[in-house]
Amino acid sequence: MINKPNRNEDRKKRHLRVRKKISGTTQRPRLNVYRSSTNIYAQVIDDINGVTLAAASSLDPQIKEATSASGNKETAKLVGKLIGERALEKGITEVIFDRGGYIYHGRVKELSQAAREAGLKF
Repeated sequence: MINKPNRNEDRKKRHLRVRKKISGTTQRPRLNVYRSSTNIYAQVIDDINGVTLAAASSLDPQIKEATSASGNKETAKLVGKLIGERALEKGITEVIFDRGGYIYHGRVKELSQAAREAGLKF
């Protein structure tokens, strides 16, 4: 039997390779993105202290009210805007973007652009 490539396993390998090189600090935390088939999640993480400083996802009530589908680009834009606003409320203006091994395309790209428009710098 021939082993089929597992896309998620490949993504995890890419993510670990990137995580060896980047780490969020207190001054410049890491904006991490996780994308499932139905939802998208974003967290601002201080890796030195091991703390999540801000989080947003397509499961948040205010985003669920605004859209009917949770796995599309429009929802990713709303999540990006929300994570940007929540980070700015905590006084975070600069982050390191961690796309989680995903291609910078589609929902991941929309989320990052919306976070930039909300005021985050990366």
